[in-house]
Amino acid sequence: MKNKIKVFRAMHDLTQEALAQELRVTRQTILAIEKGKYDPSLELAFKIARFFGVSVEEVFFYDELRH
Repeated sequence: MKNKIKVFRAMHDLTQEALAQELRVTRQTILAIEKGKYDPSLELAFKIARFFGVSVEEVFFYDELRH
């Protein structure tokens, strides 16, 4: 699953560490999600979207060509 977390972080001037602290996860978790190496739980995906004030679909999208 692809995502725009890095874009939203940049828009809010947040580091991976700052976002991780807000979401109560590790920086490594944010890094892995951003790089597409780890798909977040549904709960975490909603937390991320809620934090940025957008829908889950604005942050995450399925890349059919990758699967």
